[in-house]
Amino acid sequence: MQVINEILPLREQRRKWQIEGKVIGFVPTMGNLHDGHLDLVRRAREKCDVVVVSIFVNPMQFGPNEDLDAYPRTMDADCKALEALGVNCVFVPKVEDIYARGLEQQTFVEVPGLSYMICGASRPGHFRGVATIVCKLFNMVQPNHAFFGEKDFQQLQVIKGMVQDLSMNLTIHGVPTRREEDGLAMSSRNNYLSVEERQRASRIYETISLVADAILQGRRDFTALIAEHKALLNQSGFKVDYIEIRSASTLLHPSHEEKNLVILCAAFLGKTRLIDNIQVDLD
Repeated sequence: MQVINEILPLREQRRKWQIEGKVIGFVPTMGNLHDGHLDLVRRAREKCDVVVVSIFVNPMQFGPNEDLDAYPRTMDADCKALEALGVNCVFVPKVEDIYARGLEQQTFVEVPGLSYMICGASRPGHFRGVATIVCKLFNMVQPNHAFFGEKDFQQLQVIKGMVQDLSMNLTIHGVPTRREEDGLAMSSRNNYLSVEERQRASRIYETISLVADAILQGRRDFTALIAEHKALLNQSGFKVDYIEIRSASTLLHPSHEEKNLVILCAAFLGKTRLIDNIQVDLD
């Protein structure tokens, strides 16, 4: 497995694979890999001849007072896990190479609409940072396929929108959320939780599962349904940012005829912000 830190040797390797007719899969990450990330790699290995994984903690997607400096970095363990899965190349660029003119002078990519709602309303500029770094990495790696987790459901829709709008020649794949035994969605930020917080954290999944069950049983008073379950989470010690019921295809508020829904939730447990979602198919 190659570990490449600069853009030029990455492009040289990419050119060799292209000459050989290889299908290239790409998994962009911020490192501190868990089984959810590794599921993306496994899916890429199934579908592609070669797999590139990037590890880059992207400062552009962190807002003021967020956890950029504290974000866990575990490069040695990450590389061992990726090598064991047969990854061909790990791309670990430096911040000064990605943002050579600094963040303030960086040309950016922004997907309107999708970037401003739900998580985007709570974290202004976050999805601009995500779209910009993913666009840059796509330009560097030039993959045929790229793989993203459905846990970050809104992010996945933003990236799909960017790829379509900018006529990018690659296919985006969403991979189902990997969960702990108690249902908690795997996330690098779970490492921030205290022992007591970790014991309570799965209540997010329990709560949105209750919302999903209620919808499947015929409830359509979504405003009341959200208020009830938001109160349940707050009573359990969470500070709820939002619970939303949206169209899974557009992330807009659903019409009465909408059959494919997604329930999205973000809530703080202590200082840790956790997100999760469940898709509901009424067909």
